[in-house]
Amino acid sequence: MQENVTSTESVLEELIRMTTSGDRNREERDRKREGTKSDELGSDGTPLEVENGTNGAIDDVQQELDELVAEVEGTLPIEDVSLDEALIKENLEEVLLLLVALRGETHGKELLSDLSRLFDANLSPGTVYPSLHDLEEEDVLSMHAKVQTKEYSIADDEYVRETVEETMVQHLSFGLLLYAFLTRF
Repeated sequence: MQENVTSTESVLEELIRMTTSGDRNREERDRKREGTKSDELGSDGTPLEVENGTNGAIDDVQQELDELVAEVEGTLPIEDVSLDEALIKENLEEVLLLLVALRGETHGKELLSDLSRLFDANLSPGTVYPSLHDLEEEDVLSMHAKVQTKEYSIADDEYVRETVEETMVQHLSFGLLLYAFLTRF
């Protein structure tokens, strides 16, 4: 049993290391993003800030998620991390909060596209939009009506952090329980 305690401690130490290095990586990415913007003049001669690349925001989110998955793969003794669509559906609110937080501000169609492209989860609007509306009603997300869409952003950073952390602990606990079982099997 002591072996499992040691394994648990090493996993938690690795998570702490990931969090610390993640903060440093996030700061570095933010500095790089600020450096990837160039000034161009609009038709009226006023400066416009335009991000280099055709899919800047999509590429940033994809790169950020790729880096997160790489950190997980580097920690876990497996070759490829894939998430089952049912798992994404069961944790939809947390995944939506993650995507909205990464984007800063986004709309439902973009989130549906992210879910499909990044997690291979083809969820219907009838599944995603009610979750967005619930999060808005709970004042976790704020909604800004645009001309043809609604943009969502994080309204309660503390709630998001606590919710994601609670879900993480539950999944880790369950994973460690399964690991403890496998060591006896």
